[in-house]
Amino acid sequence: MIQHFIDWYLGALDSGGYALVALLMAVESSVVPLPSELVIPPAAHLAVTTGRMSLPGLVAAGALGSWAGASLMYALARLLGRPLLQRYGRYLLVPPAKLEAAERWSASFGPYGVFASRLLPVIRHLIGIPAGLVRLPYGRYSLATLAGSALWSAVLCWVGVAAGADEALLRGDLRRVSLWLAGAVVVLGGLYWLFVHRHMRGAGRR
Repeated sequence: MIQHFIDWYLGALDSGGYALVALLMAVESSVVPLPSELVIPPAAHLAVTTGRMSLPGLVAAGALGSWAGASLMYALARLLGRPLLQRYGRYLLVPPAKLEAAERWSASFGPYGVFASRLLPVIRHLIGIPAGLVRLPYGRYSLATLAGSALWSAVLCWVGVAAGADEALLRGDLRRVSLWLAGAVVVLGGLYWLFVHRHMRGAGRR
């Protein structure tokens, strides 16, 4: 399924360009499980090999798309309120326990937590919900989201360029692909445990 998406995406990038990148990053910032790691790196590789797009343009498209999706989640949270989200959030892949933990995170760290969350797996696409529930000022929320999303998009651009320089990876060497994926999982999992899981688990015991 992932390979089918990548094949479609690489073909669609020719006509979709920055707008397609922004749209998919907006989707990624919602509750839809579309990893940004599948969006920015292939586009970055295409940018440096064909010159049809630029890396700064991809960073901007990624940041703006993420901000749009995250703003929608923020607005929905403010509109629906906590009771409805607690009751029906599980249907959006946001069960009550995860919602409460994310809400504690947002209340504790404010815009700094929003910025950090854009660099972390799992919580990245959820942070708009608790930020809306605790009514974090939208201007500060937007600035933190744009800054964090731009940084994350820049990191993903670097990953795309670095991966594109790996000839074995481009030839489809499964061992090399596995090494790249395993490394990404370890790094992102470590960051999530260090900055999110420990805090949420500790807050839940209080």
